[in-house]
Amino acid sequence: MNEFKKLLHFARPYWKLAVFSLVMLVAMVGFDLAVPRLVGRIIDKGIRQKDLTVVMTTSAIMLCISMLSALVAVLNSISSIRVGENIARDLREAIFVKIQNFSYGNIDRFSTAKLMVRLMSDTAAVQRLFQMSLRIGTRAPLSMIGSIVLMFVTSKTLALAMMPILVVSGIVIVFFSTRLEPFFRTVQQRLDRLNTVLQENIAGARLVKAFVRGKYEADRFDTANASLAQENIHVMQLMASMSPILTLLINIGIVLVVWLGGLQTIHGNLSLGQIIAFTNYLMATLQPLTMMTQLSNNWANGLASAKRINEVLDAEPEVAELPDATSLPSPIQGEIEFDHAGFHYNGDMDIAVLENICTRAEPGKTTAVLGATGSGKSSLVNLIPRFYDASAGSVYIDSQNVRTLKGDSILEHVSIVPQDTVLFSGTVRDNIRYGRPEATEEDVIAAATAAQAHGFIMNMPAQYDTHIEERGVNLSGGQKQRIAIARALVCKPSILILDDATSAVDVETETKIHTAIAKSAQGTTVVMVAQRISTVLNADKIIVLDKGRIAAEGTHRELLRTSPIYREIYDSQLGAGVRHGL
Repeated sequence: MNEFKKLLHFARPYWKLAVFSLVMLVAMVGFDLAVPRLVGRIIDKGIRQKDLTVVMTTSAIMLCISMLSALVAVLNSISSIRVGENIARDLREAIFVKIQNFSYGNIDRFSTAKLMVRLMSDTAAVQRLFQMSLRIGTRAPLSMIGSIVLMFVTSKTLALAMMPILVVSGIVIVFFSTRLEPFFRTVQQRLDRLNTVLQENIAGARLVKAFVRGKYEADRFDTANASLAQENIHVMQLMASMSPILTLLINIGIVLVVWLGGLQTIHGNLSLGQIIAFTNYLMATLQPLTMMTQLSNNWANGLASAKRINEVLDAEPEVAELPDATSLPSPIQGEIEFDHAGFHYNGDMDIAVLENICTRAEPGKTTAVLGATGSGKSSLVNLIPRFYDASAGSVYIDSQNVRTLKGDSILEHVSIVPQDTVLFSGTVRDNIRYGRPEATEEDVIAAATAAQAHGFIMNMPAQYDTHIEERGVNLSGGQKQRIAIARALVCKPSILILDDATSAVDVETETKIHTAIAKSAQGTTVVMVAQRISTVLNADKIIVLDKGRIAAEGTHRELLRTSPIYREIYDSQLGAGVRHGL
C-alpha cells in the first residue's frame, strides 16, 4: 500500500479531472439505486392496481434516469481514462529522466531489459490500477453500501439473512487478493528474465547465427518463456478459483431471498414489488463483489509494479554531485592525475579492479593505457569523466578533485569514444553532431576527415544525409568507430578519451587517425586505451596495467628496456626480431 501512496503525487496535477470522474460515479450509483424502487412501484402501484398512469409516468422516469446514468457513465469512463493515461505518461517520463541521471553503476545493477519492463509493462499496470480505482474502486463500495441500506429499508428480515453471505464474500476477496500480490511480483520478475533473453538474442542475432547457436538460444528462450507461462497459469488459476466461489455465494443469496421472501409474501408482510426490488438490491450488492474481484486482481498486479517502479525512482545515483559542487573553469589545461586511486565494482571491496593507481597525464600530451583483457584499462579511464567514483584515493583534473565538480562541467571539456560503439537511428550528420548540435557543416566535415570517415561517407548514397539504421547495422565495425571518433572530435574537447576506439580499423587507417587527431586537436590531452601495441608506439607516455595495478610506465623505448610485461606484449604481437632490429 505504501508503494502505491508514493506514486499518488503523480495524480495531483489531474485532481480536478479525478474529482469530476468521482462525481459522475456517485451520480451513476445514485441513478442505478433508484431503478429497483421504481420497478417495485410499477408492480405494486401500477400493474397490481391496474393504474396505467403510474405505469407510464414511472416508466418515463426510469427511461430518463437510465439515459442520465448512461451519460454520466460515459463521462466517468472518459475522465478516468484521461487521468490514467496522463499519469502513465508522467510516470514514463519520470522513469526516463531518472535513468538519464543514473550513473554507470546504477545501469549495471538494473540492466537494460529490467528498466524496459519497468518503463513499459509496470507503468501500464499502475495506469490500469488508477483507472480501475476511479471506475470501480469507488463505485463498488458506494453501490454496496447504498444497496445494503435500501435492502434494510425494504425488508430488515431479508437484509439480516443476507449479511453472513456478504461478509463471507468479503473475506474471500481479501484472502485471494493477499495471495495474488506475490504471484504478480514473480510474474514481473519472470518477464524481466524473458526480456533479457529476447534483447540479447535480437542484439546478437548475427553472432548466434555465426556460431550456429540457434538451438541453444531457442532453448534459453523456451525456458524463460515457459517459466513466465507457468507463473501466469498459477495467477490465472488463483483468479479463476475466486469467481466460482463468489458466484456460488450469489446464487445462495438469491435462493434465500426467493424462499424467505416467498414466505413473507404469503403471510402478507411483503408485496411482490418489494421482493423484486429487494432482489435487485441484492444483485446490486453482490455485483460490486464481482467488481472488487476484478479490482483486487488489478490491485495486486499494480502494487507489485508500483514497488518495482519505486525501486527505480528511489534509487540514488551512485555518483552524486555535492551540494556545493563547482564548475571547471574554461579553458582548462587538461592535466589528469590519479592519486592512489582504487576501484571496486558494485562496492564489492573483496574484488579490486584497480588498486593504488598513482600516475599523471600531461596536458596536451598523449597517454596510452595498455594491458591484458581484464587488467582495468576501461575502468581507469571511466574514472576521469566520473562515470564511476574511485572507491579509494582521488582523481584530479587541473588539480581539482572530480568529486567536487559538477558532472556537466566535466563533460563540457571531456569527450569519450567508448569501447562499445553506439550509433543512433538518424543521418550520419546527426550522429556526428550528437554532442554538439550547433556544429557547422565545416566542423562536421573537419571532424569526419580527422577520423578518416569523410572518404567512405562521401561514397554513401546520400553522403552525410545517409540514414543510419538501428545500432548502425548498415555500417561496418570500422565505419561505426570512425563516426564515433568524429562525434567526439566535433565537440573540440580539452580531454579526449579513446577506449579501444580503433580496434575495428586496420593499422594503416589507425595511424592516419592518430596523426590527424594530433594535428587537428593540438593542445588536447589524449588518453587512449589499447590492446594493440601498434596503437601506442608514438604515445608520449604508456601506462602498463597488470591485474589492476601499474606494472610500468614510460615511453615505448623506455619500456622495451625496463618492462618485461611490455616486452612480452610487444614480442607476442610484432615479434622479437622486430624489437632486436630497432
